Amino acid sequence: MLVPHASSVDCKVAGYKIPRGTWLFVNAWAIQRDPKVWDEPEAFKPERFDSEEWKTTQHGHFLPFGIGRRACPGMGLTQIVLSSALGSLIQCFDWERDEDVAVDMSEGTGLSMPKAVPLVAKCKSSLILDNVVI
Repeated sequence: MLVPHASSVDCKVAGYKIPRGTWLFVNAWAIQRDPKVWDEPEAFKPERFDSEEWKTTQHGHFLPFGIGRRACPGMGLTQIVLSSALGSLIQCFDWERDEDVAVDMSEGTGLSMPKAVPLVAKCKSSLILDNVVI
């Protein structure tokens, strides 16, 4: 669920009467798993975001930061910081999955939708770190 809002005036949305002061909740979890929008919404398919068509036509169907006037003001900074942090982790470490443990993609409970079972991974310092002087 996104941050709840309250309607400031009486209005009608998609045929529903919304009285002033009504609490409005956006179920982002359901929107991001809508089979009308996503082919196999429960499947992990990062390649679905690679196409040029996605970048130009699908804006608004993927709402991690909300949309419109009430979108998260920290979205730009967050995307830059996450890209930099993830890039550093990928560049500076060699990652491998623990072969003895199967990856469980089921979701736990909470605001950030954590995994029910944490992912187990092993990391080793990359050779690039041998030349770093601090």
